[in-house]
Amino acid sequence: MSDKPIRIVLVDDHPLVLDGIRARLEGEPGIEVVGEACNGEQALVKAQALKPDVMLMDVSMPVMNGFDATRRLRESDPDVRVLILSMHDNREYILKLIQSGASGYILKDVSSEEMVKAIETVHQGGTYFSAGASQSLFSQFDAPSAGTATAASDSDVLTRRELTVLKLLAEGRNNKEIARELDISVRTVETHRQNIKAKLNIQTAAGLVRYAIEHNLVQLS
Repeated sequence: MSDKPIRIVLVDDHPLVLDGIRARLEGEPGIEVVGEACNGEQALVKAQALKPDVMLMDVSMPVMNGFDATRRLRESDPDVRVLILSMHDNREYILKLIQSGASGYILKDVSSEEMVKAIETVHQGGTYFSAGASQSLFSQFDAPSAGTATAASDSDVLTRRELTVLKLLAEGRNNKEIARELDISVRTVETHRQNIKAKLNIQTAAGLVRYAIEHNLVQLS
């Protein structure tokens, strides 16, 4: 793993919130806050100038909101990972942001430890949803009906184990956590992950999450 700290830009229209987040991240040896922005338009400028690894961004902001800023960032700076930090646990908000290209979504009541974990996860190419966001996002899913042709077809394409891996990926688990859950090696998880990407022709973790959501393949008890 690289010894370089993860470079973060904070984006929120409330100065006190920015100060609080910066204070929570100060002292973390693997993280460096390199800039701040108070709206989406400023965030785009900061991304170009500072080349951060992760943009920790609010949703409701003046001038340009988090939805539009995330979509623009994915087009102009695809290497920048967007992690949404919001007070909203609204399912439609979360879905729209995932579709815009966000790699994760955490609520503002998370602990400092979980915030750091989320930053590290998205920086490593994974996806991360805090518990509150996951509950809001996935709890309303029902099993696909027999008449849902797309979901049935996709289930035929993927093996049962691949569907299980996809479900866990969509819940925000990383390879080590999936390996531990299924009692298989990390290498085997990565093989399943690559097979899923190849079969579905999707190359990003966020894309897999989006696919699972849109095709109703994620079911939580």
